[in-house]
Amino acid sequence: MTLDVVVTSVSSDAHTWNLVYLQLLLEELGCQVTNLGGCTLDETVVAECAARNPDLIVVSSLNGHGGKDGIRLIGAIRSCGALAATPVVIGGKLDVTGGDGGRTTARLLAAGFDAVFGETGWQTEFRSLVQALAVGTGVPTRAR
Repeated sequence: MTLDVVVTSVSSDAHTWNLVYLQLLLEELGCQVTNLGGCTLDETVVAECAARNPDLIVVSSLNGHGGKDGIRLIGAIRSCGALAATPVVIGGKLDVTGGDGGRTTARLLAAGFDAVFGETGWQTEFRSLVQALAVGTGVPTRAR
């Protein structure tokens, strides 16, 4: 199964090289990718994803505001009936404190993300998640 994946950033994050990297990684894994780019407004993410009905939404942040902006974005995504059950993951630099003992991760998961990836060592787990979705087994529990 070829996954249809949307890659995006949070509205405050203008970084794009991370999005290109994710796009290339996902394409290497056999996914069809739509890259919405940096500084994408929440409304745009929801509208584009509702129109495309992707198998996975990947949100990346490098500016350290992914935790705050991500909670707002996942609220908008989950409030759209067409996207309520769509797997959504977030990763990157999610806070400006340099680590908060996992509190940001816990808040993002509680808000509705299916998985949260940190700045380092995420590639193997991310690949496993994408491969699990591609074979239809869903988001692996360990990704949470």
